Amino acid sequence: MSVTEMFSYIQGFLSADQDVREDIRKVVQSLEQTAREILTVLQSVHQPTGFKEIPGKCAKARELFNAVRTHLSELKTKFPVEQYYRFHEHWRFVLQRLTFLSAFVVYLESETLVTREEAAKILGIEVVREKGFHLDVEDYLAGVLIMASELSRLAVNSVTAGDYTRPIRISNFINDLDSGFRLLNLKNDPLRKRYDGLKYDVKKIEEVVYDLSIRGLAKEGEGEAPEAKTGGD
Repeated sequence: MSVTEMFSYIQGFLSADQDVREDIRKVVQSLEQTAREILTVLQSVHQPTGFKEIPGKCAKARELFNAVRTHLSELKTKFPVEQYYRFHEHWRFVLQRLTFLSAFVVYLESETLVTREEAAKILGIEVVREKGFHLDVEDYLAGVLIMASELSRLAVNSVTAGDYTRPIRISNFINDLDSGFRLLNLKNDPLRKRYDGLKYDVKKIEEVVYDLSIRGLAKEGEGEAPEAKTGGD
């Protein structure tokens, strides 16, 4: 093979690779748009009247996840299955955000932590790498940490809405989450930095609970807990 032929071959390879990346980007853009729509629906729970609308908002979010599953099914066809990590950077961020959204929905519904298997099922993808397009462990953990930040915000807004027991339940949940992450030896730098943010979330929620305790509002709101937890039933 001559030098000219060799570089012509390389150019063909580069062009084909660029075509694949462009196809992936188009699908990822659709995923990002759907993720924004789901986030818009769920953000309304932060409003003063939002807690009463939690069941309906979660149901709407789950409907929108149908579009997510459709987009991810299309994404799977855009590259060879064994090259998942070669193109992973294209969808890493949006997959983490979608994991956060699925985790937030599950928490609002049941006040429990979504498992990696459950999150993958909501997204319509695999857990086991060998089975194809899957939810990477680090992407799952990143999504859970994003949810922790959202819950710290929810704790503050719960007080504004007059729900004084929800911040206590969120505090217990976040403390359990923090204990779980402390068991991990995180070597992934971005994930480690995001985990460092969890410490601030824990502190922020503890300050909310402490303020409620000092003002006696936690005890005052105990009788309202069942109604406040409607979204988790």
